[in-house]
Amino acid sequence: MEIVWHELTGGLSQPDELIRVAVRLFAALVLGGMVGLQRERVGKAAGMRTHILVTMGTASFVLAGMSFDMQTDALSRIIQGVVTGVGFIGTGTILKQTEKSEIRGLTTAAGLFMTSAIGVAVGLGKIGLAAIAAALAWVVLAGLTYVEKRIGPDIPPGKEKAQV
Repeated sequence: MEIVWHELTGGLSQPDELIRVAVRLFAALVLGGMVGLQRERVGKAAGMRTHILVTMGTASFVLAGMSFDMQTDALSRIIQGVVTGVGFIGTGTILKQTEKSEIRGLTTAAGLFMTSAIGVAVGLGKIGLAAIAAALAWVVLAGLTYVEKRIGPDIPPGKEKAQV
């Protein structure tokens, strides 16, 4: 029975370690949810759940690496792998619509990339940095959409989108 307990609490045997991991994962959940909520509200496919899972997943990778007392160079390789993986996921969200010569999903891909960066910051214990990044991501996604609608598109004469 002791082996089972040891396996279930691997890396979390001390109360302070358990609290540290729980706080960081909860912070990742909240901050990823904050960005995802904005995407959910505007009807994007990658909404709250997706952004929360990306943020918590990246934080978990970093926390797992830190639990082995990895050196900075080894931890940076974990982060590089996460960034590559999230880039791959983001690429899957980009869709080129040949009929309209329009590319869609770039903001979704960038949002997923941003939430992965937030997750890395949380995993490293930089929750303040992650909170500021999440707040600024919200401003970019929500606030700049409003500004873009107010000023209108910058389309040169003769290059208007075809009405279908």
